[in-house]
Amino acid sequence: MTGSVQWAYPPGVPNDRGTVATVGTFDGIHLGHWTVLQEIRTRAEAAGRRSLLVTFDPHPLRLVRPEHAPLLLTTPVEKKEILAESGLDYAVFLSFTTALSRYEPRRFVEEILVERLGVEELVIGYDHGFGRDRAGDPETLARIGRDLGFAVDVVSPVTAAGSAVSSSRIRALLLAGDMRSAQECLGRPYSVRGVVVRGEGRGRGLGFPTANLRVAERDKLVPPQGIYAVRAVLRSGTYSGALHLGPRPTFKGSPPTIEVHLLDFDADIYGEEIRIDFVEYLRAIEPFTTVAALVEQIRRDVDRARSALDQ
Repeated sequence: MTGSVQWAYPPGVPNDRGTVATVGTFDGIHLGHWTVLQEIRTRAEAAGRRSLLVTFDPHPLRLVRPEHAPLLLTTPVEKKEILAESGLDYAVFLSFTTALSRYEPRRFVEEILVERLGVEELVIGYDHGFGRDRAGDPETLARIGRDLGFAVDVVSPVTAAGSAVSSSRIRALLLAGDMRSAQECLGRPYSVRGVVVRGEGRGRGLGFPTANLRVAERDKLVPPQGIYAVRAVLRSGTYSGALHLGPRPTFKGSPPTIEVHLLDFDADIYGEEIRIDFVEYLRAIEPFTTVAALVEQIRRDVDRARSALDQ
C-alpha cells in the first residue's frame, strides 16, 4: 500500500466499510504521529475497514489565534509527500474556516467524523485536543464515542532522547540549532524547499560556487542563521553540501542569502526546486577582515561538512 494514499475532501471518502481514523494538525509528521498512523493502518486492515487521516489547512491557530500560530514544520505539500509513504487509504485535508472553528467537539465528531467519514474507531495521541477552544480531549472523545457507538483508543507518548516527541519540542530544537536531536524526533532530517535563483556570483569567484535558494512559503520554519552540513535533493540525485543561511558581513551591503555549495558537483540548476535536508549546525556567521581569510574558513567549513555527512 505504500504510496497509495488518496487525497480527499468530504464526502469523497467511501464509508460503506467504515473507517479507522485519526484527526489533528500533524505538523511535522514526527515519530509520535507516525506511531498513530501505523496504529490506524494496522487496526483498519485487521477489521476490514479503511484507514483515514483527517487534518487541517491552514493550521487552526493561523485563524483563531494568529499571534500564537507556529511556523510550520511541514507545509501542505510536504505533508502530502510524507503521508504518501504511510500506507494509509485516505487523507482528508479539511479547510479550517471560521465556521469550523466554532464547532463544539460533539458536533465536529458527529457531523464530520461519523456522518460524513464513517468513523467506526478513532485513534488519537495522548495530548490530543479538538473542537472550539480545543475543549475536546481524550476523555471527551471517549464519552462521545460511547454515545455514538464508536471506539476511542489513545496512543501513549513516543520518546526520543529521554523526552516526549512533540511538534513544539522539535521547533525548539531547530531554533537552538540542534539538527541531530530534531532528526531523532522526526525520524528524518528536517528539510526546507527552495527554487534556485541567480545570486551575485561571489561564491564562484571565491572558488566555491553556490546555488542560491528562494524559499516561498512564509509560514515555513527556517533554521537560525549559520553554516550547516546539508544534503540537497535534486532531480538528478542527492548531493552533500555546506550551506550558508543569513547575512554576509564580509561583503558590506550584500543581502542575506540561503546558498549551498554542493560537493563534487558542477551543473546548471537555475530554476530547479531542490530540497535541503539539514544534518548538522557547524558554526555561527562571522565577518572576516580579508577575502583570503574567508576563503580559508569556507575550505574548513566544507571539510567539516564532508566529515559530518560521512558519519
